[in-house]
Amino acid sequence: MGLAFCSATTTVEAASAQLSLPAAKPPDGAALFKQQCGTCHTTSFSDAPRQGPPLVQIVGRPAGKAEGFHFSPGLAQADFSWDEARLDAWLTNPQAVIPDAVMAYRQAKPETRAAIIAYLKGLN
Repeated sequence: MGLAFCSATTTVEAASAQLSLPAAKPPDGAALFKQQCGTCHTTSFSDAPRQGPPLVQIVGRPAGKAEGFHFSPGLAQADFSWDEARLDAWLTNPQAVIPDAVMAYRQAKPETRAAIIAYLKGLN
């Protein structure tokens, strides 16, 4: 009797091992932006400004230079343009990029940062 139970279990385990799980869905950058960034940032120059500057066309734009927006002194004096690597570092820890940065957001997950950055690149 115990042997029949073991063979049935083995059959179920073998069948389960043969089933392939669906591939994980990649993070949706637009949805992540809306959830995690949209409170403080817009993706249009025509929208009313929020706490942070609009992020449309951010890739390639000089840091701290968005028209009509007041930046912290360190960011206003920054001497670089935003690229994927800088955006990744910024989203990981803004204060490590610009010590007096006032942005409190930090994202530890590389795949989430990559999805948001890919979305922003698509807005250029």
